[in-house]
Amino acid sequence: MTNRSRLPVIVGVHQITDTNSPPASARSPKELMVAAARGAAMDSGASDLLKAIDGVTVVRQFSDTLPRFASPFGRMENPPWSVARALGCNPRELLYTTAGGHTPQVVVTRFCEEIAAGRLSCALMVGAEALRTQHAAQKNGTDLDWSEAAPTPPESFGVERASFSDLEGKYGLNAAIYGYPIVEQAIRRQRQLSPSVHAHRMGALMARLAEVASSNPLATRRTPLTAAEIASVSEKNPYIGYPYTRYMNANVFVDQSAAILVCSAKMADDYGVPDAKRVYLHGAAAGNDHWYVTEREPMQRSPAIREVVRRTLSRAGVGVEQVSFFDLYSCFPSAIEIACAEIGLSEDDPRNFTITGGLPFFGGPGNNYVTHSIAAMVEKLRSSPTAYGLVTANGSYLAKHAAGLYSARMLEGPWDHTNSQGLQAQLNAVPMAPLIDGAGGAASIESYTLAVRANVVEKAIIVGRLRDGNQRFLANIENDDQALLQSFIESDRLGAEGTVRTIDGKCRFAL
Repeated sequence: MTNRSRLPVIVGVHQITDTNSPPASARSPKELMVAAARGAAMDSGASDLLKAIDGVTVVRQFSDTLPRFASPFGRMENPPWSVARALGCNPRELLYTTAGGHTPQVVVTRFCEEIAAGRLSCALMVGAEALRTQHAAQKNGTDLDWSEAAPTPPESFGVERASFSDLEGKYGLNAAIYGYPIVEQAIRRQRQLSPSVHAHRMGALMARLAEVASSNPLATRRTPLTAAEIASVSEKNPYIGYPYTRYMNANVFVDQSAAILVCSAKMADDYGVPDAKRVYLHGAAAGNDHWYVTEREPMQRSPAIREVVRRTLSRAGVGVEQVSFFDLYSCFPSAIEIACAEIGLSEDDPRNFTITGGLPFFGGPGNNYVTHSIAAMVEKLRSSPTAYGLVTANGSYLAKHAAGLYSARMLEGPWDHTNSQGLQAQLNAVPMAPLIDGAGGAASIESYTLAVRANVVEKAIIVGRLRDGNQRFLANIENDDQALLQSFIESDRLGAEGTVRTIDGKCRFAL
């Protein structure tokens, strides 16, 4: 077998969005995945490929990722085994990923590595979320059964690690709806913008997503929204984690599924996959920034995004100006803003930074969004066979990053992934912030976010700097005074001077 016959190629993709089915008749996560996998095989023009699959990887469901999304209706004990069994295939490799929005791109890259090395011939990646149905069933008392036993537990793929440190958790920085706003406020401070001006800019950014989603039949929110509507607080659009309104957050309560089939060029030939269906991964890279938000110096930069995308493009000899289509990970405004800055893409670039409508408007199906992103890119590139499309992905709180450059152009030469060698060591060497606990003395606010429920501020999470020594610390407001907490919305507190002291083992900031 020649290296050319082992050239990896994406041959089939399929996406599903269910929006109207009542819980009693809605599809389960397994049913959504099986339907997406069969759709991907049909899309390839060679439905018999399902029988040839020798590797199945399922993207971890949110119900198995975060306790607050745990399903009361049971679960599959081994999702890839359940999917393979339903499809009637007998793969020798069954993997269930760890958590992270970056994982679909990492999985596709791994498929290409394994196929190029001759260890796999045909691989399926699939994922699904049914949180819309799960939430509705819990609300109206519908009983569902999504459980399925398996002979063995799944083999895990990826690294399992908490998204926040013990120190961050101590002060409430324990969810993405707070981690990304902390980064957002650091961006605002760097740009020297008032809260109102910055809110409008975030609204304009997200309105670009909404515009694309409005014409995407698979999007879960298809009503076009203006920058003012996205930025303005209302009953339908309250603050979640300040300064983000609801329309600036990924929409996780969706029923969506997507699947991607990758095989060797020889298998594509043997099964008669038309050339017009074939799309190639021309470059890929992955790497992590310092794992925890408060370790990064500064918080509004991402050396990992910059270097991952640079290496991805350089593998193909392509500059960012030569990329026709982008789908940047878009769970919150800060993810887009930082990616644009690091890649060298203007936030108002006419090419736009999404082809789907992004996680707030297309839908944010847990860890599986980028499977949709890649599938949409494959479909886009089939109709523009000389174009390049860039997909970026991130996991945790802007910690784990991956990118892929795709094109229907046949890859020249053998596939290789050597461009990622040494990258993580380079990123690990980036200096970290001087972070301490038990701080005391004169200090200022470097960044902050607010936990808001029904437009009432419940908690302020502050990242501060000591005046003496410039060490960074985390704190909450002393006594959690309600009037003072509300004032963090009414007045700009970035850079505010005050005093921090440690009370009962926790840092408390007072203006």
